[in-house]
Amino acid sequence: MSRAPGHQARKRFGQNFLQDPGVIERIVRSISPRPEDVMVEIGPGLGALTEEILAVNPRLQVVELDRDLIPVLRTKFFNYPDFRIHEGDALSFDFHQLVTDRPLRIVGNLPYNISTPLIFHLLNQADIIQDMHFMLQKEVVQRMAAVPGDNNYGRLGIMTQYFCRVQPLFEVGPGAFRPSPKVDSAIVRLVPHRTLPHPARDLATLQLVVRTAFNARRKTLRKALGGLITVPELNALDIDDGLRPENLTLAQYVSIADAIVERGPLDQQSSPQASDRKSSEGDHD
Repeated sequence: MSRAPGHQARKRFGQNFLQDPGVIERIVRSISPRPEDVMVEIGPGLGALTEEILAVNPRLQVVELDRDLIPVLRTKFFNYPDFRIHEGDALSFDFHQLVTDRPLRIVGNLPYNISTPLIFHLLNQADIIQDMHFMLQKEVVQRMAAVPGDNNYGRLGIMTQYFCRVQPLFEVGPGAFRPSPKVDSAIVRLVPHRTLPHPARDLATLQLVVRTAFNARRKTLRKALGGLITVPELNALDIDDGLRPENLTLAQYVSIADAIVERGPLDQQSSPQASDRKSSEGDHD
């Protein structure tokens, strides 16, 4: 698919338009849209994927930030009266407003520069989502699917797996886009758990624990989490305080968060390790 006349891909929106028919067909097969689904596409761009989904589900809704693309989409799909365009930023969009009697099925070729915060935004609304299929930077998909001990394992993977089953589907080379990105891409399927396998007593506390740990991912747990939980408390949970954050499972992070909630706030003044976090080495999430 060629670009719309006069429209240049915008770097600030992270636009790389999908244009390989074979890749598009494979994505649609993976999504397997049905006429009765409540389908939502994030960042339709020039409508390459949109066109194929509309052929099956004429009530598709899209969220597009680039206002110059909206008339392009309206003109191209004028013969679909139920096709709806929501002009806005998906990062702040309330997807609850699109829910009817069915949960949402969300798809999109996500801009690489906002993919991680957008995933977190959607995870916070996972209760209204049936599944999600996204084109992402290959590295992001690897991080989402990573397991303990993997160099890619971190905050993104833990929190994604807390809410969803993560299934990497296939990789896509730069040549499938115009302009071509400098990185490889991959398609991932995210299916929210109907029942959370490891529910935390307080989600905010779990998020704090995971974020704090991976802000100092190269330190031991006793130092990385020193301001949140003590060494005796970690040992009481049968967790070795000498491990690094990347060695713990989701279930272990939940147990730490639950212990903090049950105990209440730790006195920061009694924890000299708390200051160690100020020199954190950072997480690539």
